[in-house]
Amino acid sequence: MSVNGFLNINKPLGKTSANVVSIVRRWSGQRRVGHAGTLDPMATGVLPVCLGQATRLASFITESHKTYLAEIELGVSTDTYDTEGDITQRADPSGITREQVEELIPSFSGTILQQPPMYSALKYRGERLYRLARAGIEVERPQREVEVFRIELIDWRPPCFSIEVNCGRGTYIRSLAHDMGQVLGCGAHIKGLIRTSCGPFDIVSSLTFDRVEDSFRNGDWQGLLLPMDTALEHLTAVILSEADENSIGNGRPIALGNDEGENYCRAYSADGRLLAVLRFLPDKGLWQPEKVFSTRQ
Repeated sequence: MSVNGFLNINKPLGKTSANVVSIVRRWSGQRRVGHAGTLDPMATGVLPVCLGQATRLASFITESHKTYLAEIELGVSTDTYDTEGDITQRADPSGITREQVEELIPSFSGTILQQPPMYSALKYRGERLYRLARAGIEVERPQREVEVFRIELIDWRPPCFSIEVNCGRGTYIRSLAHDMGQVLGCGAHIKGLIRTSCGPFDIVSSLTFDRVEDSFRNGDWQGLLLPMDTALEHLTAVILSEADENSIGNGRPIALGNDEGENYCRAYSADGRLLAVLRFLPDKGLWQPEKVFSTRQ
């Protein structure tokens, strides 16, 4: 039987996001398992794992804001921009002051241009960049716009300091650390990275990997699942009539009005079942079913 929902897992150090998905797939016996937002192996923290029909909602999480706690070490640059890479530069960071870092931070806030690292899961002509990097091949990576909504210096212990970053999709905290080191003239890399939130999922309510493993062993793991609409809490909820329910079930748009000017809403049946995500068609003034969910038990 298909199981639908999310596990808010605190990814442990050393495991890839794909490792976690593979393990959950094996433990759960579910075929459709995925994650919403890759974390580097050296990073820990919030990794939403999607099961069943929840995999169709992953994009609503990956598009959302994320918050990271990053420890950055000055004076050493690496080819991966973190502790796992080979050292490419060393410099004396003793002249760098807290005030210099605080003055630098605003230039990394807002809409900024960022070059993705070679050691990343992005693709170049169908090949993952990190595979090319491991083969000693470096390719051109165009800069792209990313959004950093908030960045704050929260600890200063030279040659290390820690920042908290709230950002949008596609922001590489490793690149942020590397670029800060380049501007400061001494180089820098990520020494530790924790994702403390990913959309509606936060680290306070996350599950340790041991807790998840014990729950699978005990057979009560489904009690840890968060409902599918956890990923949709930011959308307006509407309750459909039986006639509208039948319409969206057949892929037909419906008229609901749109006084708030929203692009999406979540639709429920009168008895509380999540039926669909609807997208507004401004040219027609109708709501088109974007994702329709099976409600069969």
